[in-house]
Amino acid sequence: MNNSFHFSTALAITLIAAVATTAIAQQPYPTKPIRLIVPFAPGGGNDYLARLVGQKLGERLGQAFVVDNRAGASGIVATDMVAKAAPDGYTLLLGFVGPLALNPNLEKVPYNPVRDFAAAGLLASSYHILVVHPAVPARSVKELIAAAKARPGEINYASSGSGATLHLIGELFKSVASINLTHIPYKGAGPAAIAVISGEAQMLFSSTTAVLPHIRTNRLAALAVTSPNRSPLVPEVPTLVESGMRGVEVGSWYALVAPAATPREIIARLNAELIKLAATPDYRQQLEKQAFEPLTSNPEQFSAFVQGELNKWGKVIKAAGVKSD
Repeated sequence: MNNSFHFSTALAITLIAAVATTAIAQQPYPTKPIRLIVPFAPGGGNDYLARLVGQKLGERLGQAFVVDNRAGASGIVATDMVAKAAPDGYTLLLGFVGPLALNPNLEKVPYNPVRDFAAAGLLASSYHILVVHPAVPARSVKELIAAAKARPGEINYASSGSGATLHLIGELFKSVASINLTHIPYKGAGPAAIAVISGEAQMLFSSTTAVLPHIRTNRLAALAVTSPNRSPLVPEVPTLVESGMRGVEVGSWYALVAPAATPREIIARLNAELIKLAATPDYRQQLEKQAFEPLTSNPEQFSAFVQGELNKWGKVIKAAGVKSD
């Protein structure tokens, strides 16, 4: 065999590879099932949101979304998995305020929450409700603050863990109200709620759906919601702003994100479908039943949004001296 044969063969292989790559690139997206990584265990509100979005997007795109729950290290494991996945649009993440805005302020994480992801768009937000044990002599935020000032450090507030969203909302509440509360971390929102019901702790910021049955049976007393407007699930409960407190109107947010190098046309396709989906009455109603508020954004807005969240929570965490578990 001479050198010209080797050259011709190599050229042919290169051309075939180039044609194959072009053909793949020109195939309409998606052509196979899409894996949606969820950084939480099955059964919670986050899992519900992922499965609802996966089902609805799958119907619109003509391909199944396979929800893959990868709980661990406060969402860091799953988030890092997607950051390092092939950027082909077939591995997506249910992005969440914790792994993308809280954890990077608490510890060194193996990904950059701004540079390592491309967002198809925001999905939804959920707000929280402030509840107390019925024995606490307060049925309003003003009365709770007065009780805390009369007994500095004696009122305990439960959370789902040090550095978790519920903990940081409690610290923000303390700071804005200029009161001294004692934080007691538990291993999850469920155990934290049980602690308040039992009287082991006196107050808690929680998702509304998680504590609604206990509010209805008077095992917990609801004082205020952190949302800008009253919740349709508990319309009788005022907002914190209505209660005379500004600066604690915070909640959790969720987004559909992909590895940073994912082709723009794939991100644009997903974003367009999410915007259409958010305008669908059935989808909106299913979100609202679980106390989620639909959100949308374009991909370009997301990086600035995450950076703003990093800055906001970084100040709260630094001021409170919060450490990760």
